[in-house]
Amino acid sequence: MNSALGKPVRNLIGGVVFVLAVMALAITGYVSVGWSFGDALYMTVLTVFTVGYEEVHAVQGPELRAITIGLIVLGCSGTIFLTGALVQFITFSQLNEILGTRRMKSQIENLSGHIIICGYGRIGQMLAHELVAGQVPFLILERNPERMAGAQAQGFLCLNADATDEETLQRAGILTARALATVLPDDAANVFITLSARSLNAKLTIIARGEAPSTERKLLQAGADRVVLPTHIGAERIAEIILYPELSEALRRPSENQDAATGLRRLGLELHVVAVEEGSPFDGRRIAEIERRAENGFLILSVQAGQNEEPKRAEPNMRVGKGSGLTLVARTGRAVALDGFRAPVRTGRGGPIRR
Repeated sequence: MNSALGKPVRNLIGGVVFVLAVMALAITGYVSVGWSFGDALYMTVLTVFTVGYEEVHAVQGPELRAITIGLIVLGCSGTIFLTGALVQFITFSQLNEILGTRRMKSQIENLSGHIIICGYGRIGQMLAHELVAGQVPFLILERNPERMAGAQAQGFLCLNADATDEETLQRAGILTARALATVLPDDAANVFITLSARSLNAKLTIIARGEAPSTERKLLQAGADRVVLPTHIGAERIAEIILYPELSEALRRPSENQDAATGLRRLGLELHVVAVEEGSPFDGRRIAEIERRAENGFLILSVQAGQNEEPKRAEPNMRVGKGSGLTLVARTGRAVALDGFRAPVRTGRGGPIRR
């Protein structure tokens, strides 16, 4: 559509340049025969725009008449062309907007088994690109005009509407959607969207973003299936890089590993690097026993016994201890079984206390 729009734009620019060039030549010609610049400009504007109010000076002599005839022919023709190009541009833009809106509405109505993304901020943008890589259809709900324009520029299907409005969720096809991800930086809005989405579709999978740790419980009570805390995940990622740089780099190295990770996501699986904490339920146990106790929620691929040790292929009888770094494959989203690598927590007056 942009290539089709380019022709009216080129016509409009060409018309403006042509008219200005004709006017510049006419003004130069009038000045060369002794007129002042103001009189030459006034005469040129009156002639080009076909007003014909009155002549500033008598047009006598072959030179003045040649300049005026050329200005009338070229200037009036250029103005007619410019007017037509302007009408074409305005009409085409309006028609393009109408057809684009209708096309988008038709595409949304035909959606089924798609993902609804509420919010196109930093996390929403990353999520959209991941879904594109996974070849999963999705729809973005964003009320900010600038972010909406950014999503449209990427070619994403989107609605400029408030996701907290139930009518908006219905327009987004929530009844036929596969899942909804509300990733706004506002915890209250995410809770409200979760409540509305759950009331509209009891079978919908809802993944919600939470900023404050205390919001996780509220989101789960509101109906979210899973809650993601970006700050918590970010801290874990930093710890992975510091503690196990070899495993972390190998896991996220571009090329074939990135393709493998994309393939796993399509199967509902993810790669993780986790550390075994002292006193955790998995501390000191063999790999086969850990996987069994986790009810096959994940599969351990490699083990790094210490920060200065080389990663080794995981064997069923290999025992892992505190401080070991493990590379594993788990179901999409942080499986609850992964909490077994952390030491139990009890709450005291001063806050969380590790046992």
